[in-house]
Amino acid sequence: MSGHSKWSTIKHKKAAKDAKRGKIFTKLIKEITVAARMGGGDLNSNPRLRTAVLTARQNSMPNDNIERAIKKGTGELEGVTYEEIAYEGYGPGGVALLVQVVTDNRTRTVAELRSILTKHGGNMGATGSVGYLFSKRGLITVERKDVDEDKVMEVALEAGAEDVREAGDILEVLTTPEGFEDVRQALTAAGITLASGEVTMMPSSTVTVSGQAAQTLLKLLEALEDNDDVQTVSSNMDIAAEELEQLSA
Repeated sequence: MSGHSKWSTIKHKKAAKDAKRGKIFTKLIKEITVAARMGGGDLNSNPRLRTAVLTARQNSMPNDNIERAIKKGTGELEGVTYEEIAYEGYGPGGVALLVQVVTDNRTRTVAELRSILTKHGGNMGATGSVGYLFSKRGLITVERKDVDEDKVMEVALEAGAEDVREAGDILEVLTTPEGFEDVRQALTAAGITLASGEVTMMPSSTVTVSGQAAQTLLKLLEALEDNDDVQTVSSNMDIAAEELEQLSA
């Protein structure tokens, strides 16, 4: 699973330095709105909304923006109607892709995704073609250098994590979607610096890619994630950590 986890860590670092804050805010507002629409506006009883709001605050989103997004979701304020859709496809090297979008115009979105995939050596797949390869999990990564691995394991498991395992130079902490926030908060409260944290679609098996295929695949992932309607992109790629670092530099 090293490719998936390492890419999550790299994305997190890039996002922290991302100057395109407007684009980050757009995605976060959509997620907050949909989460509030589906589960209500109470953070205590809506884990998905609580996670979305905490992520927004970590990205310095003003509270007014957060409150408006929640109220649009609950119907207290008028707003755009969004729908969630999962698109499936393949990238270079036969890597499976699961693209989660939130859109107000699925015709526009699918055309844009098809164009991005074609441009980068991928293609759209039929519904169900790759979805069975993924399951929804909480994924937290911690860089192994300068960290007490026994402490990470103890804190994470006591907070309800399902597993803690080594993946190259990082530790993967796996949780249920519902338990993700409790584990993340426990690790942070224990003074453990997190490299990344997200509820994501984790692959059950991986496809090894390298060289030109790996380079093209990462360009495809970045192009997909740069689309305003795309919330997350999951893949079952497995790229050697050293090569992934070089290609992402």
